[in-house]
Amino acid sequence: MAAGSLGMCFSPLRRSSPSSHRKFSCNSLSPRLFKTLSDIQSSGVIACLRGPSAELALGAARAAITGGITVLEVVMSTPGVFEVVLVLHELVEEHPTMSLGVGTILNAEDANHAIKVGAKFLMSPAMIKDILADVRGSEVLYIPGVMTPTEILSAHKAGAKIVKIYPVSALGGVEYIAALKKPFPHIPMVASQGVKIDLVGEYIARGASAVVLSDAIFDKEAVVRGEFDAISRQAHVAASVAEEAKKRLNPVQAY
Repeated sequence: MAAGSLGMCFSPLRRSSPSSHRKFSCNSLSPRLFKTLSDIQSSGVIACLRGPSAELALGAARAAITGGITVLEVVMSTPGVFEVVLVLHELVEEHPTMSLGVGTILNAEDANHAIKVGAKFLMSPAMIKDILADVRGSEVLYIPGVMTPTEILSAHKAGAKIVKIYPVSALGGVEYIAALKKPFPHIPMVASQGVKIDLVGEYIARGASAVVLSDAIFDKEAVVRGEFDAISRQAHVAASVAEEAKKRLNPVQAY
């Protein structure tokens, strides 16, 4: 897919609201890549997991999935590359069709490790050109981190199919997303950093395709103590709030 051609891959959803949200639809995308993009768009939530150990991370991930999470990101920085690979491999074995990815990818080597064990998407806090080049034409979705309008447009022109607005809370939160969507309604955006569950619906209503939820689902103390029922409950609340927000945006089509 040629860089800069993303705008041709969308058709507006049938609704009366502004076209700040687009449903992924592009015949040139592989079925797997299309599914990953669609899963993110449909779910509205990407659960971001940091665990102090592989065992606790697996327990927390399973609890979130039980609670209704359908898109999950395991962060590369903790507990470490080896443990993250183990966790992802185990989750892919258990949920082969689920959209599972790895976050805080900072170099092509770590990206390759994640891809080998089945990551369907990769996230970075910035745009890593080597990663974007490596995944071009593949079935793996790369979501680079961007902050300014210039960075958003540059990432889009370089071939990014969706971008992560980071750190969104420090930049103005919901109002910042809304402002960015005015000149870039055709570029899907994920809101990341410091998002609380009670703001999920507002982020989606103002233009975010999805939000990244970390501590809001995976409370650090709950993870350390292995309180997986609490994590499952938070995951259920987050998934339900996002589902309702998507339905309000598009009452005609079911997600």
